[in-house]
Amino acid sequence: MSRALLESIGLFLAPFVLYAAVLIFRARHPLVAASWSRGALSWLTLAGLALAMAGLVALALLGPEQGAYTPAHVENGRLLPGHFQ
Repeated sequence: MSRALLESIGLFLAPFVLYAAVLIFRARHPLVAASWSRGALSWLTLAGLALAMAGLVALALLGPEQGAYTPAHVENGRLLPGHFQ
């Protein structure tokens, strides 16, 4: 679960990091608020969301198959935890 979360956060932040790199290469300071216009932030946010969603879809389709999930249940008076078979 944490792997999927970290990958999604990384994919979301990737466009912002690339834009900051472009600002640095253009000899502009990336921490100045004027460099981050509203339009640029909107497009970067949309691109980050699209990348994060594409990453989650790719993880679901291409990730390892874990088998069927057996939920927690009571057997012979004992609670058995849920697990993948």
